[in-house]
Amino acid sequence: MKNLNLKFVHFACCLFFMTIVFSACNSATKNIDDHAVIVGAARTEVYLPMLKDKKVGLVVNQTSVVDSVHLVDLLLANGVDIRAIYAPEHGYKGNVERGIDISHSSDTVTGIPVYSIYGATRKPTPEFLKDVDVVIFDIQDVGCRFYTVFGTMHYVMEACAENGKKVLIMDRPNPLGYYVDGSVLKPGFNSFIGMHEVPVVHGLTAGEYAGMINGEGWLKDSVKCDMEVIGLENYTHATKYQLPVAPSPNLPDMKSVYLYPTVCYFEGTEVNEGRGTYKPFQQFGAPYFTPKDHSYVPVSIPVLSLHPRFEGQTCYGYDLSGIELSELQKIEQVRLNYLIEFYQKSELRDSFFTDFFVNLAGSDTLRKQIIAGQTEEQIRKSWEPDLTQFKEMRKKYLLYKEL
Repeated sequence: MKNLNLKFVHFACCLFFMTIVFSACNSATKNIDDHAVIVGAARTEVYLPMLKDKKVGLVVNQTSVVDSVHLVDLLLANGVDIRAIYAPEHGYKGNVERGIDISHSSDTVTGIPVYSIYGATRKPTPEFLKDVDVVIFDIQDVGCRFYTVFGTMHYVMEACAENGKKVLIMDRPNPLGYYVDGSVLKPGFNSFIGMHEVPVVHGLTAGEYAGMINGEGWLKDSVKCDMEVIGLENYTHATKYQLPVAPSPNLPDMKSVYLYPTVCYFEGTEVNEGRGTYKPFQQFGAPYFTPKDHSYVPVSIPVLSLHPRFEGQTCYGYDLSGIELSELQKIEQVRLNYLIEFYQKSELRDSFFTDFFVNLAGSDTLRKQIIAGQTEEQIRKSWEPDLTQFKEMRKKYLLYKEL
């Protein structure tokens, strides 16, 4: 009874935290046309037999839930022997600001060791893996190359391949899985926010992407990970999936998710991308921008953003938060019009792009094209050969139908 009470307290605390931090999730917690989708983690009849008498490690965060029950609690209730939790960016409870190193610790309720795989150590070490037989990866991705979930998955697969551990991928729908677009990353521009030669919007689920990592030999020394995907049921790449839990503090709802591929480019420029407000990636601006129809002042907000760009200064720009969700769902392109406009109106064009921009763009080409005055249409045209090649490669790894 004591253990049951502890599990209940743990679950209740997690729910309370998510309610406070992600209160902006509004109607995005309800699916529109995906009510029948069953996520991999919910298919316990498939994977629980695989975990019998196994020592298990978990790569999870606040999105790792089944009907609001966290995977940690679900597995413990089913007698699974959890030996380690591996914490990605934002921590395994989703309460750490982006870019902040995660510290090793232990779960305060269960006592399970929590190892950081974001910060100084992004790849699980042999020490982290020594007490486990199988590692479960269950984190909701948002379908964008510069989101760090698949960088984490890459290193987990690589470490497990090198240490003889099996990986189970609990698949989850891609909320942007219905289109593929954007510049394809070029060799030599790999980073943690862009590890593979894929476009900005890749149109793959975690299980499909993991298959591509293995199949294309992208792991170090082309090692192969012993992995298995616990697939989705009732999902296709036409499904407009609505995330039930905010994937990160600054993607609080589906409007931010839909706009993320377009607005995130500003993170590598002298433009505030809405951080330091409660509408990140839905509004963006800078003190120098005209006209001054929309304005806001970025401030430090714990967990969401500490010391955002132009903190305390009035920024002028655009507010896209009023666009209806149904209209945002029709977006099937990475737009460059806002980026080009802000560059053209920048006071100091030589310093408009930061060094971080090439990591986001996946090469130095986009920056050069904008500086040279190319139009959005010209730039998009230059993406076509690489996109066509990627789409052909992508077909080999699809687990779900495209309608």
